[in-house]
Amino acid sequence: MLKELSIRNRSYRKFDESAKIDRDLLVDLVDTARYAASSVNIQPLKYYITNDPDTCAFLRANTGWARLLKDYDGPAEGECPTAYIIVCVDKSIAPNIERFSVDIGISAQTIMLAAVEKGLGGCMIKNFVNEDVASGLKLPEEIYPYLILALGIPAEEIILEDAPAGEKKTPYYRDAENRHHVPKRTTEELIVKI
Repeated sequence: MLKELSIRNRSYRKFDESAKIDRDLLVDLVDTARYAASSVNIQPLKYYITNDPDTCAFLRANTGWARLLKDYDGPAEGECPTAYIIVCVDKSIAPNIERFSVDIGISAQTIMLAAVEKGLGGCMIKNFVNEDVASGLKLPEEIYPYLILALGIPAEEIILEDAPAGEKKTPYYRDAENRHHVPKRTTEELIVKI
């Protein structure tokens, strides 16, 4: 079950914008994440959630998408995420933000797997100017936005394929039918042999 969720948990960049996500579902995703591990159990993470169309439009305009795809500026009108969860660090609890980057990754992956289980898809986005997002959302000074999770009902095909053995680079790409391909290193290549 977890392996299947992991396989379905892709970085989607096209969504059915007509499919709205209920706020209660976003709260439930955060509630799931709160049980995740935290370094020394400090629990400095906070979450900004929104399904408001204007706020979603602001976040879409202030995030960079799919850096490897030339001439792609992110989801087009009608294909945008309909909700976002921003994983933040409360600096009043943990002033050393980077110390909790692993916690953020664990939390974000927990949210994304829970979202997939609920029929959603998403994309983790680190390509944004933290100060611009904090200012635009009027976040309190101690709340630092670290990672943005864009969420919606996926509206694109993503194809996983084995990367050629020994390749140093494994870039994703789109084919002529605009299907998104994601090369993954094989299990055999991942296991260190001595």
